Amino acid sequence: MQARRVALAAQGFADRAPASAVNRRHLKRLFDGVKIVQIDSVNVLSRAHYLPAFSRLGGYDRAVLDSMASPHRDVFEYWAHVASFSPVQHHPLLRWRMRRTEANAWGRLAEVQARDPEILDDALSFIAEHGPVTAAMFAPERPNKRRGEMWSWHDGKVALEYLFRSGEITPVRRNSQFERVYDLTERVIPAHVMRTPTPDPDDARRKLVELAAQAHGIATAAHLRDYFRLPVAGFAGYLDDLVDAGALLPVAVDGLSDVWYLHRDARMPRVVPARALLSPFDSLIWERARTRSLWGADYRIEIYVPKHKRVHGYYVLPFLLREQIAARVDLKADRRSGVLAVQSAHLEQGCDLPVDYIAAELRDELERMACWMGLDAVQVMPVGDLAGRLSGE
Repeated sequence: MQARRVALAAQGFADRAPASAVNRRHLKRLFDGVKIVQIDSVNVLSRAHYLPAFSRLGGYDRAVLDSMASPHRDVFEYWAHVASFSPVQHHPLLRWRMRRTEANAWGRLAEVQARDPEILDDALSFIAEHGPVTAAMFAPERPNKRRGEMWSWHDGKVALEYLFRSGEITPVRRNSQFERVYDLTERVIPAHVMRTPTPDPDDARRKLVELAAQAHGIATAAHLRDYFRLPVAGFAGYLDDLVDAGALLPVAVDGLSDVWYLHRDARMPRVVPARALLSPFDSLIWERARTRSLWGADYRIEIYVPKHKRVHGYYVLPFLLREQIAARVDLKADRRSGVLAVQSAHLEQGCDLPVDYIAAELRDELERMACWMGLDAVQVMPVGDLAGRLSGE
């Protein structure tokens, strides 16, 4: 139980919600804690990057989070975990990944360059002259779009994706269609960050391991490596270095195998009275084996599972209640009808909280989410073993 509390405190769930309107200072503190906020395009409920702040801080103006990327440049988008927002101070720590992209361009780029050797130089010149731009703006001169593929990118999109991954260009923002809007990196990342010397790759990766440990509070080596998707090579040495330096303390967690690492600054609250709906992409639960180990919840996202094979639904959010994952709900924002639709509601096996208490707390949280999203009502479908209690039947 103590390991759960450490993990929840590290991710901000032991902190009181702000008494005043959420502002940039609150959101910067959130980023200081979680380090990364994952981005995902699915919008059946809300864009994924908006949900972690709601889970920890309550209702807030999403425009404040948008402003952190542009115009304030507090955060930037890059492949930190996957596509993610990170504090802009992390840019030097990820340059090794950008350089690795330059050295190991993927096959599709080689195919494009064989047809169009000047495409990268032309893309940079186009952005320098016309930026900020989307891939669609660079597309007309570079069609060659592959039909029938899930990611059927035209040649211009391939070139811009490479330049993004290699650090030559950086998204200024996402537009209303959720497309990246790119500009030259030196026009996006603040000058004082650009001037920061690029650390040795081993030093940068070692620092990222420590940042992951701070964000987790307590974790195994596998969990720490996953947080920034670090390579296996050299990783064990980084752990040893951090243990020797006293930053990490190897510990055992009752009932669990493997060595766990406790960060020296990890908080150990006596109780965490949390109540939150968690995005499938929330950093508290995105490492599914860790979620299973600490909370006993065998959770997976079923977006890509055929409908007839789904167990809990399409876009399912676990419900965190008083240190336990108590339930899970499949949610959809029916914006036309002004309804937050609960398409299924299931109790979590192993949770020992009273069912009526879970239902009442979950109903309150759903109503709070509906209000935040500008929806008028919560509508519960009769699917799942919690649906009846949740709807008051």
